[in-house]
Amino acid sequence: MLNPQQRAAIEYCDGPLLVLAGAGSGKTRVITEKIAHLVKCKHLSASKIAAITFTNKAAREMRERVGKLIQGPTAEGLTVCTFHALGLKFLQIEHARANLRRGFSVLDADDSQGLIKDLAPSGIKNDALWALQSLVSRAKNAGLSPAQAEAQAGGVREREAASIYAAYQKRLAAFNAVDFDDLIRLPLQILESDDEARAAWQERIRYLLLDEYQDTNAAQYRLVKALAGERGMFTAVGDDDQSIYAWRGANPENLGELSRDYAKLKVIKLEQNYRCGRRILRVANALIANNEHLFEKKLWSEAAEGPPIRVLECRDDEHEAERVAAEIAHLAEKHKSRWNEFAILYRGNHQSRALEKALRIARVPYHLSGGTAFLERAEVKDLLAYLRLINNPDDDAAFLRIVNIPRRDIGATSLEKLGQAAGARHISMLRAAQNDTVLAGLTARPASALVGFVNLMRELARTAERCAAADLVDQLIERIGYAEHIGSQVKEPALRARRLENLKELTEWFRAMQKEGAAGDLAAQLALLTHGDRDDPGNAVRLMTLHSAKGLEFRFVFIVGVEEGSFPHESSIDEGRLDEERRLMYVGITRAKEQLALSFTRRKRRFGEILANDPSRFLAEMPASDLHWSGRDVEQDEAQRKEVASSSIAKLAALFDD
Repeated sequence: MLNPQQRAAIEYCDGPLLVLAGAGSGKTRVITEKIAHLVKCKHLSASKIAAITFTNKAAREMRERVGKLIQGPTAEGLTVCTFHALGLKFLQIEHARANLRRGFSVLDADDSQGLIKDLAPSGIKNDALWALQSLVSRAKNAGLSPAQAEAQAGGVREREAASIYAAYQKRLAAFNAVDFDDLIRLPLQILESDDEARAAWQERIRYLLLDEYQDTNAAQYRLVKALAGERGMFTAVGDDDQSIYAWRGANPENLGELSRDYAKLKVIKLEQNYRCGRRILRVANALIANNEHLFEKKLWSEAAEGPPIRVLECRDDEHEAERVAAEIAHLAEKHKSRWNEFAILYRGNHQSRALEKALRIARVPYHLSGGTAFLERAEVKDLLAYLRLINNPDDDAAFLRIVNIPRRDIGATSLEKLGQAAGARHISMLRAAQNDTVLAGLTARPASALVGFVNLMRELARTAERCAAADLVDQLIERIGYAEHIGSQVKEPALRARRLENLKELTEWFRAMQKEGAAGDLAAQLALLTHGDRDDPGNAVRLMTLHSAKGLEFRFVFIVGVEEGSFPHESSIDEGRLDEERRLMYVGITRAKEQLALSFTRRKRRFGEILANDPSRFLAEMPASDLHWSGRDVEQDEAQRKEVASSSIAKLAALFDD
């Protein structure tokens, strides 16, 4: 059953619409139901609709929901994807306008950093290199070309970054490649400068639905305007109270820009929360009221009141971890709950160490989000690099990664000579390796190895023309002897087995793709995927940062490290970003459906010194009547302590029974 505000948002299709959707207010349902309404009631072809969100996981969920509402041929051609996937689709269609050839590569962050490192001053330290890469990325996310970035550079570091940006783009052009940021910047550049292309794409996409609109950056907002045009046929769904990504360019002020750019903008607020208990919402509302708002809203719920929010005062991080682990074990037993109904949230990844130790001792299964991503594993990146090079022989980054995997005795000196020859001839390294004159300048062994590598790539390219991507990956693994390569590199049996299993998983992943395409296209799609898309925790307590928890919900939530300097983080306090820290706490609170606990420590160790902690100022901004501070109600605390201790003793007894 839709509430009146949800129904109004779904049925309004006469102009630009902003839906202010509070946490747990059913925004995904509004988007999916509106797509169905556009197709069934407004008779708009699904191929003319695009729904854009920020993660592949969210896009996949949205696509599945729409599939249940619109079945059969009427759903054909519907676009539900991320901003970057839309940009990739645009460039695959408009590659000529972007000065790209078919089969261009999408570089990942490591490849991008490698190129920037080559262009940066020799001996540059990692921190400085990261800063340069961030400045280049920031310029792209602002929609700036290299020339515009140079014109706007305000200091020595920005001028250096602008110079590297220009050289970096020339290198990408030589590789027939783009990076992640180009997937937004290049379509934007074309749409804003080419009237014919803009008119064609505005006709191709007649209605836009935009999820998590508060997370858009400057370039993404300009892209929306270019696609929507003066008609403004779009629905933007967002919540300024959940804007927590300023560090990567997100601009919540884009919500206000909409009302300035579209005078007829209609605003609908979704304030009924279907997730949290009333007490949890009351605490969240009181906290976020301390921020300034362009659009005021207040969440409410028909759910039960719920128990008081517990505030756990602990001696140090080890005591905090032990206490949280014991509380979880107790609650799981008391409520007969599954482990995946619990989450422990923290401000920084380093805070997980003590928690992991305590959970292992308490025999509580857990899943740590934010570990090495599947797509970041060496064996997966190796195979994807092969696919990229099969698809795009000009991808020097892929060439350099795999030319010696498995080992082919092509040394660094030979590769340097090959690179110099390729640069002098303005061709890629793989093409240079096919040049007899270039090979004659190398010693016999590496020259012969390069000939063998070239022949291998030709053979794989022919294979790619006649088989599906999953079959290509299988044949690639066998043809290059990659399993044997892992066996020679990894001696520990369990680790070797895991890495071999990753190869099988990659093949199955390709096989499970909804639509088969050329291997290179799928490799480009894979370049867009994030760790969150592969996070499958099973039945385990979730450990994750507050940033990672956005969009999720749990029956029981523990937020640890709620002390000054940790949360809010001291750098955010110093830099005047307290509002975003408060929004981050708001996001954490509204992940909880039934019970919420906040913990802090009285002291911490830093650089070998013991320092005193103060509770976070955010605790003082919450209604005192809704908080239960451990140690202040002796009778209630003692009863709780005995319950938890009883659970802990039972756990210890089980250890000796095994």
